[in-house]
Amino acid sequence: MRVLIADDHRLIIEGVKLKLRELDTDVEFIEAETVAQLRDKLAQKPAPDVALIDMAMPGADGVEHIKEAVAALRESDTDDGASRMRPVIVLSGTEDPSSIRHVLDLGVQGYIPKSSPPDVILNAVRLVVGGGVYVPPEAMKAASAGGVPTFSLSNNNDGLSTKERLATVLTDRQIDVLKLLAKGRPNKLIARELGISEGTVKIHLAAIFRALHVRNRLEALVAAQHLGD
Repeated sequence: MRVLIADDHRLIIEGVKLKLRELDTDVEFIEAETVAQLRDKLAQKPAPDVALIDMAMPGADGVEHIKEAVAALRESDTDDGASRMRPVIVLSGTEDPSSIRHVLDLGVQGYIPKSSPPDVILNAVRLVVGGGVYVPPEAMKAASAGGVPTFSLSNNNDGLSTKERLATVLTDRQIDVLKLLAKGRPNKLIARELGISEGTVKIHLAAIFRALHVRNRLEALVAAQHLGD
């Protein structure tokens, strides 16, 4: 497994490396301490299997380097030209829910605060590599505490399963879109996996947000946090 760690603090890089060695018996680390170095590493082949990137690095222009990383790791480097999803995780010193919502909308699959214990970082990376999305519990609580969502899938007082409750407000295709959204797929890959256009994905997402009374991807994830495969 190839893991890219981009951060301008040497202690952060070394600490993350130390813990992530538990991911696999043969982990190869790629390091970058500036945005320029990050771009250079992203251009090299083979691409990393997962990237952990600091949101505030020397040379950063807002979150443009995060956008570039998400786009770069979507590109194909296989002999048959097939696309492969390589997750990007933001490693950040801020735990502001609005910042987390913003980068999730960019297509990242995880957001790990630097204050997280080592075991939390390890398990978050394992979750993301396995196809899930990691959002800090604090952010999930903040979204819920703000009155979102009003449609709760975890309320089983009506005796219905999660899938049955979803089916009361969403179509089968919207449920398919929601499942892929919960796995961190950006609109382009949702469209590809379902054989529909990106425009149709946006229409489905708008309908999902209205049905679940949410405003964005993070709030939709809160609403569907008990959604199974």
